[in-house]
Parts: sequence; C-alpha cells; structure tokens
Amino acid sequence: MGHITGVGGIFFKAKDPKALGAWYRDTLGIDIQSWGGAALPTDAPGHPSVTVFGLFAQDTKYFDPSTRELMINFAVDDMDAMIATLEAKGVKVLGRDDTGDPNGRFAWIMDPEGTKIELWQEKKAAK
Repeated sequence: MGHITGVGGIFFKAKDPKALGAWYRDTLGIDIQSWGGAALPTDAPGHPSVTVFGLFAQDTKYFDPSTRELMINFAVDDMDAMIATLEAKGVKVLGRDDTGDPNGRFAWIMDPEGTKIELWQEKKAAK
C-alpha cells in the first residue's frame, strides 16, 4: 500500500491568477514562476519540522473574515521582520498571537481575493 509522505502543493482558483500571483510575489516574496506557481523547498533553513494538515468544522470562525473554504499557512523565519515588511507594503495585519500558543507565533493577513493567510513561526524546542 502507498503512503502519504507530505503535502505536495496548494492549489486554488483565483479570479485573476496573474494579478494574484504578482501580489504573492511582491508582497510575500514567493518566487512565482511563468507557469503560475512556485516550488517552495521543504529543506529551507528554518523550515518547520512538520507540515500540518488540518480539518475544521464547516461553521468555524477561525477563517474569518474570509469566506473562502481554505486558509493558507506559511511558515516564516522571523515574524517581526515579516510583519514589518508587510506593514511597509500597506498590508493590514488582522491579528497576532505572539505568546499564547505552544506551537509558536502566529499572525493573519488577507490576500486581495479574500483568502486568509496565517503566518507561523515555529516554536523551537528548548536546548
């Protein structure tokens, strides 16, 4: 029997894929290629130890204010620097959780088409 070894990609529809791809490139620094996507290396320095696959109830409020059926979680290596970059680009930060979660630090933004994006800086294990 075959086994799942990880998430191979995130795919979703966009009203204007080229414009949205440009936003992800220019705002989040994702290297969007001419084919319309990016290959994010899983062995990048600072990459979290896991990729989370999470299912939420249909009536969850966690994705609010988005009305989309998905939320994207991007791992970041420096939450403070990322937030400063986003705010300098005029991106509204919906909220932050810098201390309340045992898994690390979180912040939330929306893309131009209404998809909520969760930024996550993994909490490193004590040495």
